[in-house]
Amino acid sequence: MPTINVIDYHSFEGEDGKKLVNVLEDNGVDILHRCGGNSKCTSCRVEVIEGDFGPKSESEQQTLAAKGFNDDHIRLSCQVRVSGDATVKAVMTKTNSNLEPGTRPAD
Repeated sequence: MPTINVIDYHSFEGEDGKKLVNVLEDNGVDILHRCGGNSKCTSCRVEVIEGDFGPKSESEQQTLAAKGFNDDHIRLSCQVRVSGDATVKAVMTKTNSNLEPGTRPAD
Protein backbone atom coordinates (compact mmCIF):
# COMPACT_ATOMS: atom_id res chain seq x y z
CA MET A 1 0.00 0.00 0.00
CA PRO A 2 1.19 3.54 -0.72
CA THR A 3 2.54 5.67 2.12
CA ILE A 4 0.94 9.08 2.64
CA ASN A 5 2.95 11.60 4.67
CA VAL A 6 0.89 14.52 5.93
CA ILE A 7 2.85 17.59 7.01
CA ASP A 8 2.09 18.49 10.67
CA TYR A 9 0.42 15.09 11.20
CA HIS A 10 2.04 11.71 10.53
CA SER A 11 2.64 9.06 7.86
CA PHE A 12 0.37 6.11 7.20
CA GLU A 13 -0.52 3.62 4.53
CA GLY A 14 -3.44 4.45 2.26
CA GLU A 15 -5.52 2.03 0.26
CA ASP A 16 -4.70 2.25 -3.43
CA GLY A 17 -7.65 3.67 -5.39
CA LYS A 18 -9.42 5.20 -2.38
CA LYS A 19 -10.28 8.91 -2.34
CA LEU A 20 -7.51 10.84 -0.62
CA VAL A 21 -9.97 12.83 1.51
CA ASN A 22 -11.29 9.63 3.09
CA VAL A 23 -7.82 8.16 3.58
CA LEU A 24 -6.81 11.35 5.38
CA GLU A 25 -9.90 11.34 7.59
CA ASP A 26 -9.60 7.62 8.36
CA ASN A 27 -6.08 8.25 9.61
CA GLY A 28 -6.81 11.12 11.99
CA VAL A 29 -6.41 14.16 9.72
CA ASP A 30 -9.36 16.46 10.42
CA ILE A 31 -9.59 17.62 6.80
CA LEU A 32 -12.66 19.60 5.77
CA HIS A 33 -15.03 18.39 3.05
CA ARG A 34 -17.87 20.84 3.41
CA CYS A 35 -19.59 20.00 0.09
CA GLY A 36 -19.51 16.25 0.74
CA GLY A 37 -16.91 15.52 -1.92
CA ASN A 38 -18.72 17.09 -4.86
CA SER A 39 -15.89 19.33 -6.12
CA LYS A 40 -17.76 22.52 -5.22
CA CYS A 41 -16.22 24.19 -2.16
CA THR A 42 -12.41 23.62 -2.18
CA SER A 43 -12.37 23.08 1.60
CA CYS A 44 -10.67 19.69 1.14
CA ARG A 45 -7.74 21.10 -0.79
CA VAL A 46 -4.25 19.86 -0.16
CA GLU A 47 -0.86 21.04 -1.29
CA VAL A 48 1.03 18.19 -2.93
CA ILE A 49 4.65 18.43 -1.79
CA GLU A 50 5.79 15.13 -3.34
CA GLY A 51 4.01 12.53 -5.42
CA ASP A 52 1.60 12.58 -8.31
CA PHE A 53 -2.14 11.97 -8.30
CA GLY A 54 -2.49 12.16 -12.06
CA PRO A 55 -4.15 14.88 -14.12
CA LYS A 56 -6.90 17.09 -12.73
CA SER A 57 -10.41 16.32 -13.93
CA GLU A 58 -12.32 19.04 -15.75
CA SER A 59 -14.52 19.49 -12.67
CA GLU A 60 -11.53 19.89 -10.37
CA GLN A 61 -9.87 22.36 -12.74
CA GLN A 62 -13.03 24.46 -13.03
CA THR A 63 -13.69 24.53 -9.28
CA LEU A 64 -10.11 25.49 -8.41
CA ALA A 65 -9.97 28.17 -11.12
CA ALA A 66 -13.31 29.64 -10.02
CA LYS A 67 -11.95 30.02 -6.48
CA GLY A 68 -8.65 31.48 -7.71
CA PHE A 69 -6.43 28.46 -7.01
CA ASN A 70 -4.20 28.16 -10.06
CA ASP A 71 -1.16 26.47 -8.50
CA ASP A 72 -0.52 23.03 -10.03
CA HIS A 73 0.37 21.70 -6.56
CA ILE A 74 -3.08 22.43 -5.12
CA ARG A 75 -5.52 19.53 -5.46
CA LEU A 76 -8.99 18.71 -4.16
CA SER A 77 -8.55 15.64 -2.01
CA CYS A 78 -12.14 14.61 -2.78
CA GLN A 79 -11.27 14.35 -6.47
CA VAL A 80 -8.00 12.41 -6.34
CA ARG A 81 -7.40 8.78 -5.55
CA VAL A 82 -4.40 7.33 -3.80
CA SER A 83 -2.12 5.90 -6.45
CA GLY A 84 1.36 5.97 -4.94
CA ASP A 85 3.48 7.43 -2.18
CA ALA A 86 2.89 11.12 -1.54
CA THR A 87 3.56 13.96 0.86
CA VAL A 88 0.74 16.47 1.28
CA LYS A 89 -0.24 19.38 3.48
CA ALA A 90 -3.90 19.66 4.46
CA VAL A 91 -4.80 23.31 3.88
CA MET A 92 -8.10 23.49 5.76
CA THR A 93 -8.82 21.40 8.83
CA LYS A 94 -11.32 21.53 11.65
CA THR A 95 -8.47 22.50 13.94
CA ASN A 96 -7.25 25.51 11.95
CA SER A 97 -10.69 26.75 10.83
CA ASN A 98 -13.08 25.89 13.70
CA LEU A 99 -15.51 24.61 11.04
CA GLU A 100 -17.22 21.25 11.03
CA PRO A 101 -15.79 18.93 8.34
CA GLY A 102 -19.09 18.28 6.53
CA THR A 103 -20.70 15.15 5.14
CA ARG A 104 -18.24 12.35 4.47
CA PRO A 105 -17.61 11.91 0.75
CA ALA A 106 -18.59 8.60 -0.82
CA ASP A 107 -15.73 6.33 -1.83
